[in-house]
Amino acid sequence: MTTLRQMRFLVALADTENFSRAAEICNVTQSTLSTGLKELEARLGVKVAERSTHSVLMTSIGTSLADRAREILAKVNDFEAAAHAETSAGMTQLRLGVIPTVGPFLLPRALPGLRQTWPEMQIYLREELTQSLVAGLMEGRLDLILIALPHDLPQQVETLLLFEDDYSLATPRAHPLANLARVEGTDLAGRRLLLLERGHCLQKHALSSVPGVALEEDASFSATSLPTLVSMVEEGIGVTLLPNLAIDAGLTAGHALHLSHLEGATPRRIVLAWRKSSAHSDIFRRIGDILRRARGAGR
Repeated sequence: MTTLRQMRFLVALADTENFSRAAEICNVTQSTLSTGLKELEARLGVKVAERSTHSVLMTSIGTSLADRAREILAKVNDFEAAAHAETSAGMTQLRLGVIPTVGPFLLPRALPGLRQTWPEMQIYLREELTQSLVAGLMEGRLDLILIALPHDLPQQVETLLLFEDDYSLATPRAHPLANLARVEGTDLAGRRLLLLERGHCLQKHALSSVPGVALEEDASFSATSLPTLVSMVEEGIGVTLLPNLAIDAGLTAGHALHLSHLEGATPRRIVLAWRKSSAHSDIFRRIGDILRRARGAGR
């Protein structure tokens, strides 16, 4: 019979395409992982990966089986959580994933409220990009994720809207738009924006933020973080759109730049997301209330 352990080995290999890193994730030796996968292949009668001296390539059936294994492992996790919920007062451990354009600007104000409400709960934070967080949620590696929409999510995921996050245009103080308290999308037509590198959902959200206006990216630079973007603008390299959540949390404090509210922009939607099968939906909604209050207190 196929075991949960073998499924975890398969998912880890699919995620990393590297035996050594997969073994580290599973906390086993590389030989143990390799043996477990060979036993799985023998049991199923298929090859899940093509191996060479220096690389691993998942087969199409291996990728498909890994996707199914993620769903099964997530349901097993929820099965165990449901049993635990019956024998304890709520959650004792929360594995919370956050995107880097939200977590650092919201969680510091929210964590005291979470600790006060659940003093016995251990909170483990994981900061990753959206795609990785969604995968971690579906495979049971994470219990709850804090992300921004729009983003395609599996049908098995439930979301709770926390708040909408508008944008401001950040320009050097000598820029022609620096004398405006508010700007329209048409003011940005023909101007290239400094943005985060691809993979950050904010990069896509910013480019599509103004209905009817095709915003352009300055492809000569890509930043890895919002503080880097702020420094680039301050040095006169270009202009960018910043989420108001980060600005209100002090991202631009002490920097020589100008901020103009972007009128008529489509805000990104900040949500909590969890598996519909989770036994802790009520707790997650209460966490959402605390996060909303933290956002309100930070304005």
